[in-house]
Amino acid sequence: MREIKIDTQLTVFDGITELQDVAKTLMEKAVQARLDAYAPYSKFKVGVALLLDNNEIIIGSNQENAAYPSGLCAERVAIFYAGAKYPNAKILKMAITAGSTTTVTDKPIPPCGACRQSVFEYEFKQDSGIEIYFMGETGEVYKSDSIQNLLPLTFDKNFL
Repeated sequence: MREIKIDTQLTVFDGITELQDVAKTLMEKAVQARLDAYAPYSKFKVGVALLLDNNEIIIGSNQENAAYPSGLCAERVAIFYAGAKYPNAKILKMAITAGSTTTVTDKPIPPCGACRQSVFEYEFKQDSGIEIYFMGETGEVYKSDSIQNLLPLTFDKNFL
């Protein structure tokens, strides 16, 4: 028997104001997307903004449905739209913000497991990492250079 140690490295910013211009703009767009999310059941809204290598910015917000699990997370809304609209573009950066309409969320909220796998699919497809910035409604912003920091044991087409 042996053990494998997996380390994760993130950069921590004190808040949006500490981000560089591009990341700050993306996070501001993600905040607006979060406010527009459709989350009448969970009361948990998520907004995302993506920067593509063609300089397009794609936004997404979670979209719930009374027939669970027919809704879709904000990350996948944005990623799948980007993939459909700009199939050859690379995703360079992703900003995510999440919060409850019933309590204040002041800790960074990472993507869920399904979204992590979806982000990885695009990193694998484009053969390059995606910078991911994530936060709650307020407070610190975490930055990961790749989804592989958040999903270190990945699944790709090579297993099929």
